[in-house]
Amino acid sequence: MSEHASPPLYLASTSVYRQQLLARLSRNFTAIKPNVDETPRPNETAEQLVHRLAIAKAQAVATGLSSGLVIGSDQVAVFDNAIIGKPHSAENACAQLRRFSGQSVTFLTGLALVNAQSGKVQVMVEPFNVSFRVLTDAEIIAYIDKEQPLDCAGSFKSEGLGISLFSKLSGDDPNSLIGLPLIRLNQMLLNEGVNVLLS
Repeated sequence: MSEHASPPLYLASTSVYRQQLLARLSRNFTAIKPNVDETPRPNETAEQLVHRLAIAKAQAVATGLSSGLVIGSDQVAVFDNAIIGKPHSAENACAQLRRFSGQSVTFLTGLALVNAQSGKVQVMVEPFNVSFRVLTDAEIIAYIDKEQPLDCAGSFKSEGLGISLFSKLSGDDPNSLIGLPLIRLNQMLLNEGVNVLLS
Protein backbone atom coordinates (compact mmCIF):
# COMPACT_ATOMS: atom_id res chain seq x y z
CA MET A 1 0.00 0.00 0.00
CA SER A 2 1.42 3.36 -0.93
CA GLU A 3 1.95 6.11 1.55
CA HIS A 4 -0.90 8.06 -0.04
CA ALA A 5 -3.43 5.24 0.26
CA SER A 6 -3.37 4.50 3.99
CA PRO A 7 -6.85 3.51 5.17
CA PRO A 8 -8.59 5.53 7.90
CA LEU A 9 -7.55 4.56 11.41
CA TYR A 10 -10.04 4.10 14.24
CA LEU A 11 -9.54 3.49 17.95
CA ALA A 12 -12.34 1.50 19.56
CA SER A 13 -11.92 3.30 22.87
CA THR A 14 -12.62 6.62 24.52
CA SER A 15 -9.75 6.11 26.98
CA VAL A 16 -7.65 9.28 27.20
CA TYR A 17 -4.60 7.12 27.97
CA ARG A 18 -5.00 4.99 24.83
CA GLN A 19 -5.63 8.05 22.67
CA GLN A 20 -2.44 9.66 23.97
CA LEU A 21 -0.49 6.49 23.20
CA LEU A 22 -1.90 6.07 19.70
CA ALA A 23 -1.08 9.72 18.96
CA ARG A 24 2.60 8.73 19.23
CA LEU A 25 2.18 6.61 16.09
CA SER A 26 -0.42 8.68 14.27
CA ARG A 27 -2.41 11.81 15.01
CA ASN A 28 -4.82 10.98 12.21
CA PHE A 29 -7.36 8.67 13.88
CA THR A 30 -10.93 8.73 15.14
CA ALA A 31 -11.84 7.43 18.61
CA ILE A 32 -15.22 5.69 18.87
CA LYS A 33 -16.74 4.14 21.98
CA PRO A 34 -17.46 0.45 21.37
CA ASN A 35 -20.74 -0.92 22.73
CA VAL A 36 -19.42 -4.12 24.30
CA ASP A 37 -20.44 -6.06 27.41
CA GLU A 38 -17.16 -6.59 29.28
CA THR A 39 -18.52 -9.15 31.76
CA PRO A 40 -16.21 -12.16 32.04
CA ARG A 41 -17.68 -15.49 30.97
CA PRO A 42 -17.81 -18.45 33.38
CA ASN A 43 -14.38 -20.10 33.77
CA GLU A 44 -12.80 -17.59 31.35
CA THR A 45 -9.13 -16.96 32.10
CA ALA A 46 -7.73 -13.44 32.20
CA GLU A 47 -5.86 -14.09 28.94
CA GLN A 48 -8.99 -15.40 27.22
CA LEU A 49 -10.96 -12.40 28.49
CA VAL A 50 -8.66 -9.69 27.11
CA HIS A 51 -8.19 -11.63 23.85
CA ARG A 52 -11.97 -11.85 23.35
CA LEU A 53 -12.73 -8.27 24.39
CA ALA A 54 -10.00 -6.73 22.23
CA ILE A 55 -11.56 -8.39 19.17
CA ALA A 56 -15.12 -7.62 20.29
CA LYS A 57 -14.37 -3.91 20.75
CA ALA A 58 -12.67 -3.60 17.36
CA GLN A 59 -15.41 -5.53 15.58
CA ALA A 60 -18.16 -3.52 17.31
CA VAL A 61 -16.77 -0.38 15.65
CA ALA A 62 -15.75 -2.08 12.36
CA THR A 63 -19.30 -3.33 11.66
CA GLY A 64 -20.43 0.27 11.11
CA LEU A 65 -17.64 1.04 8.64
CA SER A 66 -17.07 0.21 4.97
CA SER A 67 -13.30 0.62 5.20
CA GLY A 68 -10.53 1.42 7.65
CA LEU A 69 -8.44 -0.27 10.32
CA VAL A 70 -9.93 -0.52 13.80
CA ILE A 71 -7.84 -0.96 16.94
CA GLY A 72 -9.36 -2.71 19.95
CA SER A 73 -7.64 -3.16 23.28
CA ASP A 74 -8.51 -4.49 26.71
CA GLN A 75 -6.42 -4.86 29.84
CA VAL A 76 -6.61 -6.62 33.18
CA ALA A 77 -4.28 -6.90 36.13
CA VAL A 78 -3.74 -10.36 37.60
CA PHE A 79 -2.63 -10.97 41.17
CA ASP A 80 -2.79 -14.30 43.03
CA ASN A 81 -4.49 -15.80 39.97
CA ALA A 82 -7.38 -13.34 40.30
CA ILE A 83 -8.36 -10.47 38.02
CA ILE A 84 -7.89 -7.09 39.69
CA GLY A 85 -10.24 -4.36 38.53
CA LYS A 86 -10.26 -0.59 38.82
CA PRO A 87 -10.57 0.57 42.43
CA HIS A 88 -13.17 3.36 41.85
CA SER A 89 -12.60 4.63 45.42
CA ALA A 90 -9.62 5.74 47.52
CA GLU A 91 -10.44 3.05 50.08
CA ASN A 92 -10.27 0.29 47.45
CA ALA A 93 -7.10 1.77 45.96
CA CYS A 94 -5.42 1.68 49.39
CA ALA A 95 -6.47 -1.94 49.85
CA GLN A 96 -5.08 -2.91 46.43
CA LEU A 97 -1.72 -1.24 46.99
CA ARG A 98 -1.41 -2.79 50.46
CA ARG A 99 -1.88 -6.21 48.87
CA PHE A 100 0.68 -5.45 46.15
CA SER A 101 3.36 -4.17 48.54
CA GLY A 102 6.49 -6.28 48.04
CA GLN A 103 4.70 -8.42 45.43
CA SER A 104 4.44 -8.70 41.64
CA VAL A 105 1.40 -8.05 39.48
CA THR A 106 1.01 -9.17 35.86
CA PHE A 107 -0.82 -6.95 33.39
CA LEU A 108 -2.31 -8.61 30.33
CA THR A 109 -3.24 -6.38 27.41
CA GLY A 110 -5.27 -7.76 24.53
CA LEU A 111 -4.68 -5.98 21.21
CA ALA A 112 -6.71 -6.48 18.03
CA LEU A 113 -6.58 -4.84 14.61
CA VAL A 114 -9.58 -5.40 12.36
CA ASN A 115 -9.68 -4.48 8.69
CA ALA A 116 -13.27 -3.24 8.26
CA GLN A 117 -13.21 -3.91 4.51
CA SER A 118 -11.69 -7.40 4.42
CA GLY A 119 -12.74 -8.57 7.87
CA LYS A 120 -9.17 -9.70 8.60
CA VAL A 121 -8.41 -9.87 12.32
CA GLN A 122 -4.99 -9.72 13.96
CA VAL A 123 -4.92 -10.29 17.71
CA MET A 124 -2.40 -10.94 20.48
CA VAL A 125 -2.03 -10.70 24.26
CA GLU A 126 0.95 -8.80 25.67
CA PRO A 127 2.08 -9.55 29.26
CA PHE A 128 3.90 -7.06 31.43
CA ASN A 129 5.12 -7.61 35.00
CA VAL A 130 5.28 -4.97 37.72
CA SER A 131 7.19 -5.59 40.95
CA PHE A 132 6.24 -3.32 43.83
CA ARG A 133 8.71 -2.29 46.48
CA VAL A 134 7.61 -2.62 50.10
CA LEU A 135 5.28 0.33 50.69
CA THR A 136 4.33 2.01 53.95
CA ASP A 137 0.74 3.05 54.66
CA ALA A 138 1.83 6.68 54.65
CA GLU A 139 3.33 6.28 51.16
CA ILE A 140 0.22 4.55 49.84
CA ILE A 141 -2.14 7.19 51.20
CA ALA A 142 0.08 10.04 49.95
CA TYR A 143 0.33 8.50 46.50
CA ILE A 144 -3.43 8.02 46.12
CA ASP A 145 -4.08 11.54 47.39
CA LYS A 146 -1.61 13.07 44.91
CA GLU A 147 -2.47 11.09 41.77
CA GLN A 148 -6.06 9.85 42.30
CA PRO A 149 -5.57 6.62 40.28
CA LEU A 150 -9.16 5.52 40.85
CA ASP A 151 -9.90 4.65 37.21
CA CYS A 152 -6.70 2.62 36.74
CA ALA A 153 -6.47 -1.15 37.10
CA GLY A 154 -3.95 -1.78 39.86
CA SER A 155 -4.45 1.66 41.44
CA PHE A 156 -1.49 3.43 39.84
CA LYS A 157 -0.41 5.47 36.83
CA SER A 158 2.94 4.17 35.65
CA GLU A 159 3.35 7.18 33.35
CA GLY A 160 3.18 9.47 36.39
CA LEU A 161 4.14 9.28 40.05
CA GLY A 162 3.20 5.60 40.12
CA ILE A 163 6.72 4.80 38.94
CA SER A 164 7.87 5.57 42.51
CA LEU A 165 5.96 2.52 43.78
CA PHE A 166 7.99 -0.02 41.82
CA SER A 167 11.21 -1.93 42.30
CA LYS A 168 11.22 -3.44 38.79
CA LEU A 169 9.32 -3.47 35.51
CA SER A 170 9.69 -6.29 32.99
CA GLY A 171 8.16 -6.81 29.57
CA ASP A 172 8.68 -6.16 25.87
CA ASP A 173 6.75 -2.88 25.61
CA PRO A 174 6.28 -0.42 28.50
CA ASN A 175 3.37 1.16 26.59
CA SER A 176 1.35 -2.00 27.16
CA LEU A 177 1.28 -1.16 30.86
CA ILE A 178 -0.62 2.03 30.04
CA GLY A 179 -3.02 0.14 27.80
CA LEU A 180 -1.79 -0.03 24.20
CA PRO A 181 1.24 -2.10 23.08
CA LEU A 182 2.63 0.21 20.40
CA ILE A 183 5.43 -2.09 19.22
CA ARG A 184 2.94 -4.89 18.46
CA LEU A 185 0.43 -2.43 17.01
CA ASN A 186 3.06 -0.99 14.67
CA GLN A 187 3.81 -4.51 13.38
CA MET A 188 0.09 -5.16 12.82
CA LEU A 189 -0.17 -1.91 10.85
CA LEU A 190 2.87 -2.91 8.79
CA ASN A 191 1.14 -6.26 8.10
CA GLU A 192 -1.71 -4.21 6.62
CA GLY A 193 0.70 -2.18 4.50
CA VAL A 194 0.62 0.89 6.71
CA ASN A 195 4.00 2.37 7.61
CA VAL A 196 3.56 5.17 10.15
CA LEU A 197 6.96 6.60 9.25
CA LEU A 198 5.97 7.02 5.61
CA SER A 199 2.30 7.93 5.89
